[in-house]
Amino acid sequence: MEDSQQSLVPQERIENLIILVRGQKVMLDQDLATLYGVETRKLVQAVKRNIDRFPEDFMFQLTKGEFDLLRSQIVTSKQRGGRRYPPYAFSEQCVAMLSSVLNSKRAIHVNIEIMRAFVRLRKMIASHVELSRKFEKLEKKIRLKIQGDFRYS
Repeated sequence: MEDSQQSLVPQERIENLIILVRGQKVMLDQDLATLYGVETRKLVQAVKRNIDRFPEDFMFQLTKGEFDLLRSQIVTSKQRGGRRYPPYAFSEQCVAMLSSVLNSKRAIHVNIEIMRAFVRLRKMIASHVELSRKFEKLEKKIRLKIQGDFRYS
């Protein structure tokens, strides 16, 4: 799929689904399932059938405490019946593996869009870090200039 073509899922929507858990940028199983157009339980089943492709540093299940905290942060209500277990969190590397276990054209195209979103977020973070460094250097120069001006006045 070329960039000029209409994407299946708006990039902003994907970027909003990438969250930070345990210091990693991840996406939750239910969000991925929605993007891929499958039920959450089917996505999790496909992963469990191919568990060798998904090591712990690629995928982990949130603790009940993490899930409760996340739920309170995004202000979601407990749905009637709701989930019986906390969601699984998938890292960028894990999402790349998902297209190999979800055999559909949609999964492949959505996967490409998700990978692009992760790359864009990395670039934004790197840009912010660089701007922060430049600002700190400028701030230091100004502070030294002001200190020098006061010494000679």
